[in-house]
Amino acid sequence: QVQLVESGGGLVQPGGSLRLSCAASGSLFNFRTMAWYRQAPGKQRELVARISSGGVSINYEDSVKGRFTISRDNAKNTVYLQMNSLKPEDTAVYYCNAVPALITWGQGTQVTVSS
Repeated sequence: QVQLVESGGGLVQPGGSLRLSCAASGSLFNFRTMAWYRQAPGKQRELVARISSGGVSINYEDSVKGRFTISRDNAKNTVYLQMNSLKPEDTAVYYCNAVPALITWGQGTQVTVSS
């Protein structure tokens, strides 16, 4: 089973940027569609961006379109999320996983957007 470690979160002001990384280990990573999910306090975890195994098919949740960019480097077993023009509504713990999310969840990385 693939293991996932998210990093890159932090505290930023509105309009700022962050680049999240998800490092994966294990087998079959390169064959999986991967996604970034987020969960804010009191809310259900939601999928915000996904990318196919070859990186050709990419989809975003409407609220992040034009601001977030998902990418992957299969040679490095890593998925990235470039987050620009951040808003307070983006505050959440961000996780990566496959689609469907059948890999054991990592620790996530906290993103806080506040003045």
